[in-house]
Amino acid sequence: QDQSLSMSFLPPSKLSLLQQRSENVRNICILAHVDHGKTTLSDFLVSSNGIISHKSAGKIRYLDSRTDEQERQITMKSSSITLVYKDPELAAKRAEAAAASQSDSQSP
Repeated sequence: QDQSLSMSFLPPSKLSLLQQRSENVRNICILAHVDHGKTTLSDFLVSSNGIISHKSAGKIRYLDSRTDEQERQITMKSSSITLVYKDPELAAKRAEAAAASQSDSQSP
């Protein structure tokens, strides 16, 4: 996993810039019947940003912040969180462009 986009490594100023551009923002809502994996899915999304470990995902119930939610293992209040998605195709294109630009600048 590319650690450069983990929340622990993403400066707040960079996150703020990402959020200011509407093309970078995706709002989602997870809806499903009781005991159909909403919290587990949320944990795995959170782990994709390095906020919790992949091993903890599905067990830690990261977005269940209330004590009674943790004790009863049931989500009672909605939660929101900002996550960063890195598009692998876009990253590859940017890397190619950077390599081409660097080789052009080194040519006599």
